[in-house]
Amino acid sequence: MTRIPSLLARSLTNFVEGLAVAIPRLLSGLVFLALAYVTVRILLALVRSSIGRIYIGDRELVGDLIVTLAAIFLWFGVALTFLKVVGMGDIAASLGTAVGFIALGVSYALSEMIEDTVAGVYLLRDPDFNPGYRVEAKGVTGTVAAIELRKTRIDTDAGDRVVLANREIESRWTHDVPDGEGSSNADE
Repeated sequence: MTRIPSLLARSLTNFVEGLAVAIPRLLSGLVFLALAYVTVRILLALVRSSIGRIYIGDRELVGDLIVTLAAIFLWFGVALTFLKVVGMGDIAASLGTAVGFIALGVSYALSEMIEDTVAGVYLLRDPDFNPGYRVEAKGVTGTVAAIELRKTRIDTDAGDRVVLANREIESRWTHDVPDGEGSSNADE
């Protein structure tokens, strides 16, 4: 019977000591989160304004993608650093490693989508491939109706709209230029 009161007293003492150690770490973590929030918001505003000047008009999708990727990396770094500040450095290291393996698996699973997105960025930046231009790609000849990050829409001479994956177009396409102006090819 004497063991139960001593066990309770020891448990209560350990709890109070643990709480005394946890409170300063938690306060440090909250201060860090407040400073990190302000810093990340400022950095994202700077990135957004810089990217907004480069990617205007129909190329805003590329800018939005870059800003989103920057936000993901910044907030993930904040989360790992927060865990380190509150004394959970081992969990932060494990989480960082696990997320790396998960990202590797996701990137492999989404490799075609990523390839389309990268090709879409190249097509959006190409001055010879814009909406309204006449092109031939993958056996389809027509006018570019829209260029998106993953797909390009081409209106054919027959009045059909053909949707092609950007990875299929970016590797080989031909820009139809009226006679006398020469021709342009993507494989220069």
